[in-house]
Amino acid sequence: MAINLRVNGQIRRTNAKPETPLLYVLRNDFALTGAKFGCGTSDCGACTVLLDGEAVRACAVTVGEIGNAEITTVEGLGTPDKLHPLQQAFIDLQAAQCGYCTSGMIMAARNLLRHTPRPTEKDVREALAGNLCRCGVHNRVVRAILRAVELSGRS
Repeated sequence: MAINLRVNGQIRRTNAKPETPLLYVLRNDFALTGAKFGCGTSDCGACTVLLDGEAVRACAVTVGEIGNAEITTVEGLGTPDKLHPLQQAFIDLQAAQCGYCTSGMIMAARNLLRHTPRPTEKDVREALAGNLCRCGVHNRVVRAILRAVELSGRS
């Protein structure tokens, strides 16, 4: 039985079983590889996406649970011609080293900015506490998120 999902503003169809993790469908069925498999236990944040605007771990949500909710991946934030301010700030401030955690960091930051449009550095650090980075670029990530707030204010 096919399941329809609203992903980045489009209806997408998958033949995955309802108990299949959303992460697998995004990556394997829809070729949206921004969300990464990190731990598979919802601990690292590499697979963070937005579900009706709220950050969720795509490894811990099954496609059968989603219903009509809108799924937004990092690919759905901006376009190559017009990046989202978070994406642009991460590039400008080189807030990635290996890049594996970057999509999850951006999506967690998007969730933060939805609720707190003018966060403090402390707010940013608390919002990212559940996103792991082994490269140690957290300081650049924090600066990039604060920079995105500046960029958003100019648009």
